[in-house]
Amino acid sequence: MTSSVTHLVRILRWGRTLARYGALQGVERDPLTPPFARRIVRLARFGLRQPDEPDYATALQQLGPAAIKFGQALATRPDLVGEKAAHNLFALQDSLPPAPFPLIRKAVEQALEAPLESLFLDFDETPVGAASIAQVHRAVTTEGRQVAVKVLRPGIEETFAEALETYEWAAAHLEAHAGDEVRRLRPKTVIAHFRQWTRRELDLQREAASASELKENMVAEDGFYVPEIDWRRTARRVLTLEWLDGIKLSKRDALLEAGHDPRALAGILVRAFLRQAVIDGFFHADLHQGNLFALPDGRLAAIDFGIMGRIDRRARNWLAEILYGLITGNYQRVADIHFEAQYVPAHHSAEEFATALRAVGEPIRGLPVKDISVGRMLEGLFSITRDFDMPTQPHLLLLQKTMVMEEGVATFLDPDINMWESAEPFLREWIRGELGPEAALADRLIRWKRTVEKLPDLIDRIDHYFPAPGGAPPELPEVQVDVKQLPRPGWRDLGVAVVAAAAGAAAVLLLL
Repeated sequence: MTSSVTHLVRILRWGRTLARYGALQGVERDPLTPPFARRIVRLARFGLRQPDEPDYATALQQLGPAAIKFGQALATRPDLVGEKAAHNLFALQDSLPPAPFPLIRKAVEQALEAPLESLFLDFDETPVGAASIAQVHRAVTTEGRQVAVKVLRPGIEETFAEALETYEWAAAHLEAHAGDEVRRLRPKTVIAHFRQWTRRELDLQREAASASELKENMVAEDGFYVPEIDWRRTARRVLTLEWLDGIKLSKRDALLEAGHDPRALAGILVRAFLRQAVIDGFFHADLHQGNLFALPDGRLAAIDFGIMGRIDRRARNWLAEILYGLITGNYQRVADIHFEAQYVPAHHSAEEFATALRAVGEPIRGLPVKDISVGRMLEGLFSITRDFDMPTQPHLLLLQKTMVMEEGVATFLDPDINMWESAEPFLREWIRGELGPEAALADRLIRWKRTVEKLPDLIDRIDHYFPAPGGAPPELPEVQVDVKQLPRPGWRDLGVAVVAAAAGAAAVLLLL
């Protein structure tokens, strides 16, 4: 167990780097910051000259892999870090200098338990990309297939374990000593979910399984492609998948030169995301421009399946109704769903909540994304969560992150896209199929069928605990005796017994 002193030293060291880029100014000025945290911030920045404009992204880049990933997660939480900080964190580049090739070669051979030459005809020593957790090399298999080989950075698990331990320590102390507003944001739970995300991302065999599942789910979406997995060359620390010859969506000019239609690509992205999140409940949660490619045939392809989100069917129904209600202006229904889902404490008024939603939703309905003030919208939404004592919903954090990211990519491709209008036909069709009377009847029939199937087992268990009388005659009635606990003999009783025994023995001798 790491000591509190070690955690404080780490936090001060990290704080020193953050302060150098002005990234602690907001924490120090925030009236909700607990006094002990403010003292640590002042100690960390002592003697440093801070810039006027904080650069959160660069500061976290300097702290290394765990901080980069944590910064990407915080980019979706303007309620925690503020709108300006969240906007800056979205520019955080998940890239680091590559690890030396001898270490990568050793990692591949150990993971796949075979010499590199027996697996690949050619293996490019220079990576095509080096991120905080892994780096990717282009290779050719012994069967002649072009593949991308993703390899975990050596020692990355230990780096994350150390950082996460301190994050958890800090979150626990923050929640214990902060006010109600900070506790409402549930920092310990946020860190717990961050640990879960990173644990999954550090297991490349699990990532391969996620890609395989997503590929099966997206068969109905012709325009969205997921590469094939090479399972023979995949293990916990190495992932090998089909090489994609495409153009990254971040290169808009190159897309236009190649004859791609950015508007069509944006439409594919929106529909693919909605199918994943609303229909399947299993979605790619890292849909930034670097992970999306336009293929020569016009399809959209995705890579990097380390961060995936999952939502159960009931939550998906609520999500679809909330989105559809906001699109159509049915704020009362959106409010009712929030109360049904217990996202809003029951002591508040659903009608008041509907009015608060209307105040945020009406000014932006029907506008293209380029005309919507995202800052104003987020400010309105987060003021609602504060006014109505809404706790953070950790299971929706990944979805929130992905929705913001996906909207940014779609807007980059088509500045005039209206996300609400693009989503409305899809959601209307899905709601009709999933929440209509036919779907309700089908769900009820399925529940009845499952109940009937349980009956034989239920009868067997009842018979086990309440068996039928056998051939033996019935037991004779027993006399009921009120059994009381006998008193325990003490030392005095033992002494009396010894004396009595000695006296009895003497009497016997005298009689003889």
